[in-house]
Amino acid sequence: MRRALGTIYSAEVMHRRNSLRTRTFRYRTCYWLIDVDEPPQLPGMLRPFAQFLAGDHLGDPAGTLGANIRSYLAERGVSADRIELLTCPRTLGHVFNPLSVWYCFRGGELVTVVAEVHNTYRGRHAYLLRPDESGRATVDKDFYVSPFLPMGGHYLMRTPPPGAGLSVSIALRQDGGTPFVATLNGTGRPIAPGSVLAALFRVPFVTLRTVALIRWQGIRLWLRGVPVQERPADATGDERTSRGDGDERAAQGCPAA
Repeated sequence: MRRALGTIYSAEVMHRRNSLRTRTFRYRTCYWLIDVDEPPQLPGMLRPFAQFLAGDHLGDPAGTLGANIRSYLAERGVSADRIELLTCPRTLGHVFNPLSVWYCFRGGELVTVVAEVHNTYRGRHAYLLRPDESGRATVDKDFYVSPFLPMGGHYLMRTPPPGAGLSVSIALRQDGGTPFVATLNGTGRPIAPGSVLAALFRVPFVTLRTVALIRWQGIRLWLRGVPVQERPADATGDERTSRGDGDERAAQGCPAA
């Protein structure tokens, strides 16, 4: 494997739903932080377990990760010379990323963050965030993700650039309350053959596992009588353009639902 720029995080996702009774849901995962201009290329036998394809993210499927995110930024009057992507790779032909985060730097300074959300209905939406010095940004919720949370309200999102540790959080605020909180926390190792193998053994088939856990958690909520919200027609659309700067993650996948 050629020298790769980036980090693999052994992480935990936590969801907490606050209604008549608080319910907490946790699961293990692995996230990769990669340089979009030099994505890691694994040796032949390992390559099917970790691929980073432009078609799995915003922009032109026939393009590249770097070209697509820079095109997205340019349309919004933003430029960046270094961009890092926090995401889960395509594994054995399958991919599902409730939340991917693009950290965009210019001259060593973080200039913007793009939160890209996928729901379990094949919908996609991207939001341009302007975090403060602590990594916090407030954004409107205008994308349908969880069938158990109504539209409306806003998120308080915290997305500081990852280092040795990873910490992302999203809190949904609606009608003066906070019905949903999600966090993603982990510790990182540089991308290398040893850390790649450790990640594959620790959480095998990571994206398939994520989808299975999301659906199982949804069944449990439904069995408990949590009302299902009506799904709008655009919930299944691939929204190539952003209407604002906010977001949600995926029916319950990573930080936000």
